Amino acid sequence: MARSIFNRAMLGAAALVASVAAQSTCETVEKTTAIAVLKPASVEYTTEQTHYWSTFSGDLKPTCILEPESPEEVAAILSILRQNNETFAVKSGGHNPNNYFASVDGGPLISTKRLNEIIFDAATETARVGPGNRWDEVGEHLDATGYTAVGGRIGNVGVGGYLLGNGLSFMSTEYGWAANSVLEYTVVLANSSIVTVSNTSHPDLYMVLKGGGNNFGIVTSYLLRVYAQGDVWGGNLEFDATPENNAALLTALRNFTENYPDEKAGIIMTAERTLATLLDIWVIFLYYNGPEPPQGVFDSFLAIGPTVNNCKTRRYSELLSNNNWAVVKGSVYTIGTETMPLPSKEDGPEVMQNIFDHWVNVSNTAQEVSGLIASIAFQPMPKRIASLAKSKGGDLLDLDDSIDRIVVELDYSFLFKTDYDKIDITMSATYDGIQSLVKGYQESSTLPSDVYLPLFMNDCFYPQDYFGRLRPEKLQLAQKVQAEVDPNGFFKERTGGFKIPAA
Repeated sequence: MARSIFNRAMLGAAALVASVAAQSTCETVEKTTAIAVLKPASVEYTTEQTHYWSTFSGDLKPTCILEPESPEEVAAILSILRQNNETFAVKSGGHNPNNYFASVDGGPLISTKRLNEIIFDAATETARVGPGNRWDEVGEHLDATGYTAVGGRIGNVGVGGYLLGNGLSFMSTEYGWAANSVLEYTVVLANSSIVTVSNTSHPDLYMVLKGGGNNFGIVTSYLLRVYAQGDVWGGNLEFDATPENNAALLTALRNFTENYPDEKAGIIMTAERTLATLLDIWVIFLYYNGPEPPQGVFDSFLAIGPTVNNCKTRRYSELLSNNNWAVVKGSVYTIGTETMPLPSKEDGPEVMQNIFDHWVNVSNTAQEVSGLIASIAFQPMPKRIASLAKSKGGDLLDLDDSIDRIVVELDYSFLFKTDYDKIDITMSATYDGIQSLVKGYQESSTLPSDVYLPLFMNDCFYPQDYFGRLRPEKLQLAQKVQAEVDPNGFFKERTGGFKIPAA
């Protein structure tokens, strides 16, 4: 019955759209639907536009911001968009800093802000979560239930884009990528049909949504497997970036990745440089799924002697909110990535130090850029994560569990968008140089050569070839599904994001 009512509503909407084809999407939505339309110069519009991690994304001005509250309202918006040639964007938490991925200039922005349900079901140990939530909101809601969801490590990260990029979590060595715990997606396709997607319903679409980005439709809710959890332990360690500390920390991170001491442990090891103020530090994000980590888990890092240690027992949502300090507000922000095989214990000091030194040298070339903060994060990707992902049905990234890896995240933030072109070159030089170092070490047999090294979408810079780095069979699956669900290339041509190359 509900579907027949929806079909009749869509027929009515189509007739209305045809009669106002010359109008913009914003005008048509306002005149023919009850969907909230935020207009430029309104307080609500301005507030939403400031909720981007990068001020450059916020400076792009959509013609209006649409705030649907249901899959049916999303479907109605797409029906209207199909009648014109306007570009658009879909925004969850505004974390992705690549311009036009979740931002738009001169077209409508679809905000998922009101698609913010969090419905916990103790009997099935699941939670239905809307893309309009941020992970600290999800964590706070679930804290009261004694359960948690596999999600972001910084609370301010939005649910939608994070899950569509696979999602690396503090909990990944316990449960796999965040997308591996998605049991079901509710998706609005390009033709405005609303489909429920799972491993038994549209299984190919289910697979490619786990790491395939925004190429297949707009997800309006995720059904997540959730896991029992009490208090956790975690916080930040800070170290001065001296030559001695640099070498010791890089060695500790390498050894931690290979000899992963406890599946309940999570870590991000980040170096931060603010060239104008000569601040040069390491910040380590730590997590343990329990009130206290057993002796030995993080001892190799603690023994180096942090100048700051705010790790303590707390609720999970508090840990995520505490990590929000890492969001640099009021700056243009860029992100990039590279993946490397873990070097051997013998070769680790040379390989890790040279990659770190390359980052230092390239970031020095941008020292005249106002307000520059350069960051590099070493993120362990032990074999166990790949094994867990496979055991849960796999995903588009399809890592094998034959080797350990490190995912390197690169960030540059700065004050003025006039410096964007300079940082564009700097970012590309940083990850290209890391890739060249890795290839050189592979050619000399210092690193294993026959290794699959895909990119992690959530950390990719806009020119990076995410889909080209996938396994050929996974790329072919993405191309096949896209041709089936979006044969006219609606999402490919009308909105930003990492695009699937033609077959």
